[in-house]
Amino acid sequence: MSTASLPTPTPTRAGALEIDELTVGYGGAPVLHGVSFTLEPGEVVALLGANGAGKTTLLRALAGLVPAASGTIALDGDDLAPLRTEDRARRGVALVPDGQSVVAELTVDENLRLGALWRHRGAARERAVSGIYELFEPLARRRGSAGHQLSGGERQMLALGRALIAEPTLLALDEPSLGLAPLVVAHLMGTLRDAAASRGLTVLLAEQNVTSALSIADRGVVLDLGRVVADAPAAALAADDTLRHAYLGF
Repeated sequence: MSTASLPTPTPTRAGALEIDELTVGYGGAPVLHGVSFTLEPGEVVALLGANGAGKTTLLRALAGLVPAASGTIALDGDDLAPLRTEDRARRGVALVPDGQSVVAELTVDENLRLGALWRHRGAARERAVSGIYELFEPLARRRGSAGHQLSGGERQMLALGRALIAEPTLLALDEPSLGLAPLVVAHLMGTLRDAAASRGLTVLLAEQNVTSALSIADRGVVLDLGRVVADAPAAALAADDTLRHAYLGF
């Protein structure tokens, strides 16, 4: 797989995210309870916790897929609450959900062009698609294959490529390493780290693979039963035996 750097994005945008006292639930039953933390532009934050801790609910709330009962989510000082999911995407919020976001009936090339549809036109779109193929060489070899014909690793590359081609400000990912081979995981994690470093992309990474997530993260935020129980530099979390055993499972 390629070690090429990410293509240079056309705009330069900030990506500060502030979550303040966020409460979210389903059917009147809260899942998140007054969650507060911030992400700085270009920062990679690992969102950690056991199954049921509220990680997926938090990401869905960021994307506007589930409404907040109270609290605020602000991107660069702008309140996201009034915005629909598609408007949040145009504002710069990209979500790669658990299970990937690939249109199975479309080819690799069609999936990428769909991701680039509202961000790039004409020659700029061709350059953006070529940049993703440089980043993920296996996709270039499968550009005419339908999404359902891809391996799990190729589908996850395509999902990430579709998100990156839209040049988001904030990239939120839900369990991107799930079921993938270690070599593929290492490449995906390295790509995320490179994206943050090269273009100032802010990354919120929800992961059960704690070791991989902390290896590329600047910080980690640990959820337990919908509440923040730790927010610290990644190295400090990895070195905290009590916290690791109590909440992170290793």
